[in-house]
Amino acid sequence: MTRRELLKLGASAAVAFGAPPILTNCGGCGGKESITNPAKINASVAAVRGDDLSTITHSALEALGGIEKVVNKGHVVFIKPNFVSFPWARTNNCFAIGECTKPEIIIAVTEECLKAGAAEVIIGDGSHLPTFDWQYATTFDGSTNLVLEAERLRSKYRGNVTLACLETDSPAWDEVPSRTYLGKIAISSLVARADRVISIPVAKTHSWAQLTLSLKNFIGITPLDRYAAWVNNSYWDRGKVLDHSSPKAIAQIYLDIVDAVRPDLAIIDFSIGLEGDGPTLGSGSRTVNMKHKLGSWLVLASTDLMAADATAARIMSHNVADMKQLTMGYEMGLGEIREEAIELLGEKLDDLRVDWLPAKLKNRLGLQSDDAPVCPFAYQMAHHVG
Repeated sequence: MTRRELLKLGASAAVAFGAPPILTNCGGCGGKESITNPAKINASVAAVRGDDLSTITHSALEALGGIEKVVNKGHVVFIKPNFVSFPWARTNNCFAIGECTKPEIIIAVTEECLKAGAAEVIIGDGSHLPTFDWQYATTFDGSTNLVLEAERLRSKYRGNVTLACLETDSPAWDEVPSRTYLGKIAISSLVARADRVISIPVAKTHSWAQLTLSLKNFIGITPLDRYAAWVNNSYWDRGKVLDHSSPKAIAQIYLDIVDAVRPDLAIIDFSIGLEGDGPTLGSGSRTVNMKHKLGSWLVLASTDLMAADATAARIMSHNVADMKQLTMGYEMGLGEIREEAIELLGEKLDDLRVDWLPAKLKNRLGLQSDDAPVCPFAYQMAHHVG
């Protein structure tokens, strides 16, 4: 059965079984729920702590029952990291400061997919320039990078590994329906036509979207030439074209993409992220090293993106009921967000909660803020959307 056939089957099931219960607030957040049925366990999220990102990623996948629960022999798998500032990785140290998903996690997931028999694993993002240099996606110890690892994994397994700059490497742009003013949204055919899709974000707060996790991650699969403006003669910015006037407005765009793509797995990088006014340091945020807050790094994994993001929000001490993308996605039937309906594997939620500075929302149409930074590099980074 092809991915498209599965999506049609899922849509039919959604119609047959009806919409999820509507939330006025969500359980575990100090609010009340308005639900038609008592909550039962609908989703599982694996949480694994440690100091080695590769090891805890493998362990998180194993806790879910292995990647074989998602990836089968012959599948084409698309992996979407958050590489918001990766085009400048040569100089901005984007992994160490918490802006981008760590290569160690991406490499571990890629290898697990190939072990399961994937025919091809495509690692791709759109970011803010048409191309970027993958050799700068370097592990913390400096021993390897995504280019070298792609070569190693190709030689070790039968499947192929492809590194894709979506703006230039997408064979086509497939349009999916949208409930927004857009009517339809173009996304990379590398994602739309993949058998399995995996979202691997880094945990960050966001001054336009509240949080940027596995759901928000999919803004990056849209074409720059259609949905971004060229800013300061240096980079493309989707925030100039797509409606970012409120967290709800921008959420509907990427939730419609998620609704169409129906990603199969989320893995959230809780090693080094950002708190405050993300998604980059230039926008007013600050680096969060979970070893300092929690005593170790953390990886979350789930086949339910909503459950993964809701659990991440709780770990970040955010009220799920106030997160527009989560309540909207739940009411769209995209997954589970209620705490009592999510099984946490490996850890207790109360042992993982940390103080995490929220973003001060700066939503607007266009870049017209009076408090925009005057430093050219800070201005550039302040308006990245990732």
